[in-house]
Amino acid sequence: MSLLAPQTWSGKVHIGGWTAAAGGTTPVVEPATGQILEHVGYAGGEDVARAAEHAARSQTAWARTPYTARAAVLRRAGDLFTRHAEEIQDWLIREAGSIPGKAAFETTTAAQECYEAAALVSRPFGELLPSAEPRLSMVRRVPAGVVGVIAPFNVPLVLAIRSVAPALALGNAVVLKPDQRTAVGGGVSIMRVFEEAGLPEGVLSLVPGGAEAGAALVEAPQTRIISFTGSTAAGRRVGAAAAEHLKRAHLELGGNSALIVLPDADLERAASTAAWGSFFHQGQVCMSTGRHLVHESVADEYAERLAERAGRLAVGDPARAEVALGPVIDAGQRDKIHGLVTQSVAGGARLATGGTYEDLFYRPTVLTDVTDASPAYAEEVFGPVAPVRSFATSEEAIALATASEYGLSLGILSRDVMKAMDLAERVPTGLVHINDQTVNDEAHVPFGGVGASGTGARFGGAANIEAFTETRWITVRAEEAVYPF
Repeated sequence: MSLLAPQTWSGKVHIGGWTAAAGGTTPVVEPATGQILEHVGYAGGEDVARAAEHAARSQTAWARTPYTARAAVLRRAGDLFTRHAEEIQDWLIREAGSIPGKAAFETTTAAQECYEAAALVSRPFGELLPSAEPRLSMVRRVPAGVVGVIAPFNVPLVLAIRSVAPALALGNAVVLKPDQRTAVGGGVSIMRVFEEAGLPEGVLSLVPGGAEAGAALVEAPQTRIISFTGSTAAGRRVGAAAAEHLKRAHLELGGNSALIVLPDADLERAASTAAWGSFFHQGQVCMSTGRHLVHESVADEYAERLAERAGRLAVGDPARAEVALGPVIDAGQRDKIHGLVTQSVAGGARLATGGTYEDLFYRPTVLTDVTDASPAYAEEVFGPVAPVRSFATSEEAIALATASEYGLSLGILSRDVMKAMDLAERVPTGLVHINDQTVNDEAHVPFGGVGASGTGARFGGAANIEAFTETRWITVRAEEAVYPF
């Protein structure tokens, strides 16, 4: 049976049921072909306000539902992601330009996120505190209420479900606003899974939309927590708006992650590792390897090997051919990528391979002779571009790695693991991978960056308890207290 049959959701949002959006509809376009695949509801501020009100009305009963029943819904959701994986993956391939392996990673991770969330509800949710008074004193974690989730286009299913699942499991209601460009794989699929899993109506709402919908979600008085994944520029605006309304905002933002290659690294393996880090999903991943820092003794050979690998990677439509890279999401993103590359070359960087495109298919690109002034090195490209820069000493490598406002992920390649660990201790970053590239994630690990990459490790495992609950102090006396009044 089809989970995503369009007659159920085409042109609609979900607010207590599938319904027309006050904001109208928007097309879902296949980047590889330009074909309109379907239409989804396009939420405006009125739709978001209605969803937030409905969520607040539904949340109290959901929070009072026995934890075993909430966990059962999450487990059924995980099973449904597995059962309908092929159908969901097809949408992720066509709608987001994902290669099949990346789409399979998303559905597998979505299921795991649900299972991990189901396990959260039976963890200890408080502690006893000493008190100088004759009373029992304790701290308890309680649901925050309504959580607003704003998710991006690049890894649409995973970057939505990693907030939706734990927030629901812990007794919150959720209003999900996916990017309208990937609203089926990153929104409709989640809504349909939880419908089939038996989640009560109103506990999860779906409002695909743009900036207006996102602003309305932050401003809605019912939302107490905002979970945002997206660009640093947009995240700053979300964080400022949330602070103005005295709300917590969990911000997972951009990156320009460094891969440090020490002189003892196996260069053939290093080139493979690096190519994946920079070119996976067309470089449209916040953790993508954006800066390759290579010891001067091996930098030329490394760049040559990396360029050779990049040159033979197939680029094309992942729904119709076996390729390594699919299309970037739209013309605006393609033009941004190409602009950063051409500006860097004009400023003195050498194009080792790539730097060309056809329609939305951008060739994997390697640049050498980059400097601090090279835009493709200094800025987050969010495209398949690998700038290579050499260093002479470990101190210089550390200085280069830290000379960025971002602090999301770091990779270090070396046979001397202890030296690599020492280097990692001196680079501020949320994630570190020794002898691996920068793009890694698992459902149960704390995930997040520092600096312009976000507000810390707020997603994954036990970190979700703090992220999506509030702390309540409770005291209990055996009888009524007496005071001198």
